[in-house]
Amino acid sequence: MNQGILIEKVAKRASISKAEAERAINAVKEAITDSLRKNNKVTLVGFGTFAVSQRRARRGHNPYTAERIRIPATKTVRFSAGKQLKEAVNKRKK
Repeated sequence: MNQGILIEKVAKRASISKAEAERAINAVKEAITDSLRKNNKVTLVGFGTFAVSQRRARRGHNPYTAERIRIPATKTVRFSAGKQLKEAVNKRKK
């Protein structure tokens, strides 16, 4: 699913216009991004948790030249699915 399809589904389920749905989705994305930028976790009960984690610097190699390279430390976003989301994904159809 891409953002356009998500906007359509949100608009239909919430009985709002596509423009309103797009503004709402963008506002949610901005709020999550702002919180993660400040190293805060974002927990959506039943859906999951977004958190920032740190990757250590490490050594790697260029697969084409076999040259050793240093990969710098970075921050990355982790998502941990909540119980209800896991159950919904694993629910078997009869």
